[in-house]
Amino acid sequence: MKKKFVYFFSKKKSEGSKEMKNLLGGKGAGLAEMASIGLPVPAGFTITTEVCDLFYKNNRNYPAGLDKEVDENMRRLEKEVGKKFGDAADPLLVSVRSGAPLSMPGMMETILNLGLNDRSVSGLAAKTGNRRFALDAYRRFIMMYGSTAKGIDREEFNHAFETVKDRHTRQRLNLPGDVKVNDTDVNESELEILVDEFKAIYKRNINEDFPQDPKEQLWGSVNAVFGSWMAEKAVTYRRVEKIKGVVGTAVNVQQMVFGNMGPKSGTGVCFTRDPNSGENIFYGDYLVNAQGEDVVAGIRTPIKLSEFEDADPVSYKQLVDVRRTLERHFKDMQDLEFTVEEGRLYMLQCRTGKRSPAASFRIAVDMVEEKLIRKEDAILRIKDKDIEGIFYPIIDPDQKDELKKNYLVSGIDAVPGAASGKVVFNAKDAEEAAARDEKVILVRKETSPEDVGGMHAAQGILTATGGKTSHAAVVARGWGKCCIVGCEKLSINYEKGEMAVGDAVVRKGEAITLNGSTGQVYRGSLRLIKPEPPAAFKTLMGWVDRARAIRVRTNADTPYDAAKAIELGAEGIGLCRTEHMFFDTEERRLAIQEMIVADTLQGRVEALDKLLPFQKEDFKGIFKVMNGFPVTIRLIDPPLHEFVPHTEEKQIHLADKIGIPFEKVRQRVEQLHEANPMLGHRGCRLAITYPEILDMQVRAVIEAACECSAEGVDVLPEIMIPLTIDKKEMGILAMRTRLVADAVIKEKRARLKYLVGTMIEVPRAALLADQIAEESDFFSFGTNDLTQMTMGISRDDAGKFLPDYVDEKKAGVFAEDPFQSLDQAGVGMLVRMGIEKGRKTKPGLKIGICGEHGGEAKSVEFCCRVGMNYVSCSPFRVPIARLAAAQAEIKRKAAAAPAKPKKAAKKAPVKKILKKAKPAKKAAVKKTVKKAKPVKKATVKKVAKKAKTVKKGKKK
Repeated sequence: MKKKFVYFFSKKKSEGSKEMKNLLGGKGAGLAEMASIGLPVPAGFTITTEVCDLFYKNNRNYPAGLDKEVDENMRRLEKEVGKKFGDAADPLLVSVRSGAPLSMPGMMETILNLGLNDRSVSGLAAKTGNRRFALDAYRRFIMMYGSTAKGIDREEFNHAFETVKDRHTRQRLNLPGDVKVNDTDVNESELEILVDEFKAIYKRNINEDFPQDPKEQLWGSVNAVFGSWMAEKAVTYRRVEKIKGVVGTAVNVQQMVFGNMGPKSGTGVCFTRDPNSGENIFYGDYLVNAQGEDVVAGIRTPIKLSEFEDADPVSYKQLVDVRRTLERHFKDMQDLEFTVEEGRLYMLQCRTGKRSPAASFRIAVDMVEEKLIRKEDAILRIKDKDIEGIFYPIIDPDQKDELKKNYLVSGIDAVPGAASGKVVFNAKDAEEAAARDEKVILVRKETSPEDVGGMHAAQGILTATGGKTSHAAVVARGWGKCCIVGCEKLSINYEKGEMAVGDAVVRKGEAITLNGSTGQVYRGSLRLIKPEPPAAFKTLMGWVDRARAIRVRTNADTPYDAAKAIELGAEGIGLCRTEHMFFDTEERRLAIQEMIVADTLQGRVEALDKLLPFQKEDFKGIFKVMNGFPVTIRLIDPPLHEFVPHTEEKQIHLADKIGIPFEKVRQRVEQLHEANPMLGHRGCRLAITYPEILDMQVRAVIEAACECSAEGVDVLPEIMIPLTIDKKEMGILAMRTRLVADAVIKEKRARLKYLVGTMIEVPRAALLADQIAEESDFFSFGTNDLTQMTMGISRDDAGKFLPDYVDEKKAGVFAEDPFQSLDQAGVGMLVRMGIEKGRKTKPGLKIGICGEHGGEAKSVEFCCRVGMNYVSCSPFRVPIARLAAAQAEIKRKAAAAPAKPKKAAKKAPVKKILKKAKPAKKAAVKKTVKKAKPVKKATVKKVAKKAKTVKKGKKK
């Protein structure tokens, strides 16, 4: 069967539908659907996205037979509208517009009034009795075709237009120099001068006359639209919006309707609800005597829809009826483009409207209450970025002039939001400034665990190196703290206390503002605003919690973080990193450093005894906040060299403070140096070598738990041993942990239940999970390190080459950064294997994830699919994980349920919407019933079994 590349749409019959968005693009599918339900849509046809794909695969050549198919559909369009394409007396004019499957506003090309030439412009003038209109349409076409299809700088045309306005229109109207001349002020004779000038610009640039053959114009325009798919701005937009797997844009060829025919005509863009607040009000702009490009370009100030109602109540009433019809039909807020030609309404576009995060929640909840959609539909409609946008402070967008004037540099947007403060270049200065209630931005070439105190004290973090999963990004994300990394144009001089971008220098103490949502840095303190979560957020998240089947915990190291996570819906702590507690104060830092440089067991124990009360108090604070929820505490993980000073000045300071020779400190620091510390002496290996560290930490955990329990706090401690690679290794450490814990419980005469488990973060541990499970009460997958070790990629260095691996214009090896979204094919296979092997040994083994992936939507869906009990993530990503878990469960149930036939859509009340139109035969609305994908029985049974085992309530 011959491949079909062109689909026709009209009020009589539409070959496409809204379900064909991937093939016809959003615009083409919307036009076909609107026409099929009886709305006033000018007829036309759509060249599919498959043609765009083949166009690039075949070295910019079209598939065989496309030209004939386009000709056939053009003849069909001629018959539909009763005009001839290229006719000199009464020409059929068309628009040529792009239309990708996903909305890319302004990124690709549009050409209007195609088919005009030196002969037909006179025919159009005679037919309409309006020569000014015909010339205005022709000058627009020459400019759009010249700039879009032929690459002529649009400024040449704009300059020529302004020259005609100043030399002729201004003089004729006797307007002073400070009064703007509008496009609509230019009369017929002045437009004739302009058309001649535009044609001269075309010939000067292309060395050819402006094409007079409409067929040549058509293919030149189609080439331009397909060519715009790979334009730099379009490629950049897809990268920023993470649009992947889309083969190309469609091209829509449609009969022209004219909003520039006079005061009874116009064009507009509107939303069926307010896209900023979500309020159920009609929202948009209308421009009298204009074409669509004028609204987008801002050539003239449009009027509000309320003013449109006053100016043309009949057309406005038609538009209101269309609004109601489309919202009921598509069951979502719609973005509409329309034209009024001599009092008659035509719809030119219908697509799901973009909206603010707050509006997303309100619209979803309101539509449930209006019975347009179900709660499940509302949950599936929310995106993770909607939740992010609810919580982070933002730069007040009203400061447009200040933003433009103070822009400094751009980096990688690691953590969204905004922050302002004075620049400091080290953690100590940040902490001291915070103690004085000063707001600061910590600027570093890169960060390390030594900087944690300063990072926490700072309002925001800016680094010259690193990627979205670097140390700075991971830690800042846990706090919901604005962070920009990988700012490579930034030159930092610690000695001078300054940073520079080219000739622009910012010194210590000067203010900067970070926009973590865009990666942009500004000089000065710009005004920030904190968006308030709408009431609809709480309502919808309540539905989310009732829909999901797994728990959501948080990664938190302090009572403050724990409290914030509870506020955001966390049901426990899946990762408490004890090493971060060592950096909170100078006293703690000295104690851990004294332990490290000690060369005897007694010396290490004495130093650890100083740390124990600090650790115990930290754990007590966390247990009290998490009353009734489980708390997983990871024993020390980083290599010891990260805790010691590396500059001579700081080493001398340490030696002086703990009363030992400087040379001894220097030698010990050198001894700790490792060529590859990530694979070195860290994690459980430290506990094998220095079991006294494990003893101190376990004692602190259990003493804190016993004391909290005595105070009436419901404590559920889980002690986690990191970096395990073998059953025997796990057995040694688990036994020692239990010996210490049981001794403390006996000593305190307490009744306390606790668990001892391990992180699965080394491939070998996943492969031997059945053996390791014999010694473990639970598994927690540390997918940050598991990804590094499985792929052989350092997440801190990946920013230098990983973008090329993700960029589909370059290598395109990965669809997404594997440190942001779990590599389900590779790392995911190890995770699945680890779960299956572990539960083969212990069917009731509790399993979770505590890497950064625990807060990423696709990764959370994977965790649900493989049967985890919980996911754990940064506090500010807890709502995202809750949402993703609910969406995964809704999709699972939908896939398992038999498909139900959909009801046929009702025709729009055409007579009511378009009173002047003659009644037309209404084509039946064809609905494509999507069949549910088959689900493997084993998977369904497994998920169902898991769902039954999850009990309601806090304890898990």
